[in-house]
Amino acid sequence: MVDWSARRVLITGAAGFVGQHLVRRVAETGARIYAGVATDEKPERVARLPAQVRRLTFDLRNAVDVHAAVAEAAPHVVFHLAAVGATNPGVDPHLALAVNAGGALNLLEALRKRASEHGRLRRVVLVGTCYEYGRREAFEGLDPFNAYAASKVAAWAFGRTYWRAYGLPIVTVRPFQIYGPGQPDHTLIPAAIRAALAGADFPMTPGEQERDFIYVDDIIHGFLAAARAPGVEGQSLDLGTGQAHTLRQAVEYVWAMTGAQGQMLPGALSYRPGDVMHLVADADRTARLTGWRARVGLEQGLNRTIAAKVDEYTRE
Repeated sequence: MVDWSARRVLITGAAGFVGQHLVRRVAETGARIYAGVATDEKPERVARLPAQVRRLTFDLRNAVDVHAAVAEAAPHVVFHLAAVGATNPGVDPHLALAVNAGGALNLLEALRKRASEHGRLRRVVLVGTCYEYGRREAFEGLDPFNAYAASKVAAWAFGRTYWRAYGLPIVTVRPFQIYGPGQPDHTLIPAAIRAALAGADFPMTPGEQERDFIYVDDIIHGFLAAARAPGVEGQSLDLGTGQAHTLRQAVEYVWAMTGAQGQMLPGALSYRPGDVMHLVADADRTARLTGWRARVGLEQGLNRTIAAKVDEYTRE
């Protein structure tokens, strides 16, 4: 069992949706947290980080600043969440490559040098995406369909290289369709909830894409499992429930749970070019390697997410 209270933990992307949940959970363990924050991060997001967390502001593209941040944190455990384009399929490919792949490389190189000098690094959890897979039957399972996913494949390849060549204790995790309180409003679930609560119509694609929806608390527990599980260095782990629901089913659940008065409008929007129609985690393999499984079903998670949004509106 990992004694987190004795650990120094570096979390990049700490002010993002998932990063904030992870920081709060790790803070509960008593670990000393160093929160990596982008130079252009919104101040209100940074302000939500717990007071005891040490904030390190740097641009992943700047190798000097990354090395300085790693030297200050001197981490035992690293969670690398920082990325651009996760919710923007039109992200500029050059930016995605520079931040998501180049930034990961800068971090890995800084960790390699630090580990060779001090030897305290225990685990690096690189956070990828299920969209690296695309169609699992193609290209040994990796078939990214947009710049964000392609840049994450490149980051995974560098991580794999640094594990093989230098022995860095790297594990890649690939979250599936994350949702939960605090998610940006323009993404599917919060957008549907907002429309439902407002009595507005909700234009969407036909919604036949099958996704493995996973509640954010489960994702955080999956990250922690990947950080402490023995013998998983060099592995790539799916973080999902292993269950598929269509996007339309998820929105239908929201409509039923809220008693929405507006109309769902499936087919009002077109599918994205190259959109993947089926993405479901290999949950059994992850459970065998780490002992972790998701516990929150879609209906339960949506109820929690809707309740959080209603509470937010009430406080406003």
